[in-house]
Amino acid sequence: MPEIGNKRPRLLVSLVPIIFLIIALSVNVFVFGSDALSGPSQIVLMLSAIFCFAVSYAETKTTWDETEKTIIKHIGDSTPAIIILFLIGALSGAWMLGGIVPSMIYYGLQIIHPSTFLLTACIIASLVSLTAGSSWATVATIGVAMMGVGKALGFSEGWVAGAVISGAYFGDKISPLSETTNLAANSTHTPIFKHIRNMMITTVPSYVITLIIFLVAGFMIETDGSIEITEFTDALQSTYRITPWLLLVPIATFVLIIKRLPTALIMLISALLGAIIAATYQSPLTSTMNPEAGSNTVSSIMAAFQSMYGSTSIETGNEALNDLVSTGGMAGMLNTTWLIIASMMFGGAMEAGGMLQSISREMIKWMKGTFSTVGTTTFSCLFLNVTASDQYIAILLPGKMFSYFYKKHGYDSSLLSRTLEDSATVTSVLIPWNTCGMAQSTVLSVPTLTYLPYCFFNILSPIMTLLIAAIGYKITKKTPKHP
Repeated sequence: MPEIGNKRPRLLVSLVPIIFLIIALSVNVFVFGSDALSGPSQIVLMLSAIFCFAVSYAETKTTWDETEKTIIKHIGDSTPAIIILFLIGALSGAWMLGGIVPSMIYYGLQIIHPSTFLLTACIIASLVSLTAGSSWATVATIGVAMMGVGKALGFSEGWVAGAVISGAYFGDKISPLSETTNLAANSTHTPIFKHIRNMMITTVPSYVITLIIFLVAGFMIETDGSIEITEFTDALQSTYRITPWLLLVPIATFVLIIKRLPTALIMLISALLGAIIAATYQSPLTSTMNPEAGSNTVSSIMAAFQSMYGSTSIETGNEALNDLVSTGGMAGMLNTTWLIIASMMFGGAMEAGGMLQSISREMIKWMKGTFSTVGTTTFSCLFLNVTASDQYIAILLPGKMFSYFYKKHGYDSSLLSRTLEDSATVTSVLIPWNTCGMAQSTVLSVPTLTYLPYCFFNILSPIMTLLIAAIGYKITKKTPKHP
């Protein structure tokens, strides 16, 4: 097997920083509760990174310079995600003040029946994500609107967020435009469409079961939103200028996505479109938001810019709606950004000390048959999502470590690429300190542990990949290749 990294820490030593982190985070949540992600968890992650360095220095004499360089690389690799996160904050604020999201909520309340809302939300998010190839963009646009519709209909935020995230990650997982889909295929040298076809074996059953659950739940959950719907729609109409023409902005955004423009550029253009509409078409609202401006035009422009970079509060006459349309802009993403950086510090320290590689190398010893091979790969991806806090690492490192083993023992590369997606891509959003978990919980304003039990597609996917491996369905082995 080709060597990965130069450090060779013992397995038990490699596990010590992870045990420290788990205990520290558990105590942190117990002490701070819902405020844990507002600063305490960041401190815990940074202290864990320092503890990890101390352990790796004692074990392998890893220097601080080596650790610092790896940490900087990890933080640098996360920069595109941080930039997109800031732009999502700007987009969310501008679209809300511009009346784009309120219009989507208003018309959604007119056409979606409460009993089928969860099913509809999941399917719509699936289609948008399949077209866009991005779960993040889907959640930031249609996902935010669906949260508004769901709350107005009387559904709990966990159920709504679970439906949106399940759909968004289904589309992201099988879209040929998705970064993670291409990453899993490329890291295992699997043709992209062969990879997608092979994923259907596990993805379709997981998705069908998910849709059935949301359909049944929609009819079983008692909601008290019938009165609130009228209150919401009346408040929206009295606060914003509502028109179907505003829906051209999200349509334009999806056209840009289909054209495969860079995601950051698409988010920026979409945010600017929302800001322009806020300053012009919504001027009856925005012109009154900055009375010290001296002129209605200046006040509208200031309000549009503020919606992108800072917090915006709008009085609609409905307390629940006030909370929904209040946004944090780019500034609202700072806690999440800090958490991402702190997570990358710990992941970087683990990699610099060779601990991630040591644990992954040990896992290969567990691979005996088909089920244990797929199971070890699945566990490895889940483990890295928790410890390295980044889905790209959770895809790339096992792909790099295990591709030689799969080839040597006659497994088709698409089995590995499928397992990477079934276990790394979809579970990243379920980890509170993973970049995906942090991003989606921030955008939807729903704690990760609140929506986790309702993300049925994300939970079922790794289970399904293990089930298919256990029964051996369409898993064939070629004659093992020995070097």
